[in-house]
Amino acid sequence: MITVTDPHRPGHELTYYPGEVTLRLADVVVINKIDSSDFENILAVRENIERVNPNAIVVDAASTISVDNAEAIKGKRVLVVEDGPTLTHGDMKIGAGIVAAKRFGAAEIIDPRPYAVGKIAETFSIYPNIGNLLPAMGYGEEQMRDLQSTIDNTDCDSVIIATPIDLGRVINISKPHTRVAYDLQEIGHPDMEDVLKNLIGKIKGK
Repeated sequence: MITVTDPHRPGHELTYYPGEVTLRLADVVVINKIDSSDFENILAVRENIERVNPNAIVVDAASTISVDNAEAIKGKRVLVVEDGPTLTHGDMKIGAGIVAAKRFGAAEIIDPRPYAVGKIAETFSIYPNIGNLLPAMGYGEEQMRDLQSTIDNTDCDSVIIATPIDLGRVINISKPHTRVAYDLQEIGHPDMEDVLKNLIGKIKGK
């Protein structure tokens, strides 16, 4: 089993389900986002892995970020839309969209809370510590409608979409927008090629 840990949330790998279960069972543990995490957080995750699963192979990795239209960010007042669950019960206040906004030179990250309506406003009420991010809470027609209205209402130049799906396919985003993509980039060795060759070799040897 291969599992992924997030040093932006050190300690969550021991306190959240099913993350703790997968950490304890994993043959391989990836410490992702090393490029954008504090050293102390990376060290804490590494120590937690060693404590609960000392036999696991650890792969260090960065989460490389790209956008399809950097001009929609540079010098612009941007609204950042991130994955909803990551911001709510995932307790995150930063995601790939915020990283992209800073990396590609946004002039300002707009707080969407004054413009939120319906179910989106309700989400901010339940999770007041989300920060200057718009959670994509698209679990039904009402939430999708309220998400679109909140984006329409927000006083911004452009929208950064950092959701796992292409949000522009499911709602109408009338403002200029760009989508963030992110990929795993291993740092040093062992990397995933090393790991997979080893695991496949063990399986074939049985």
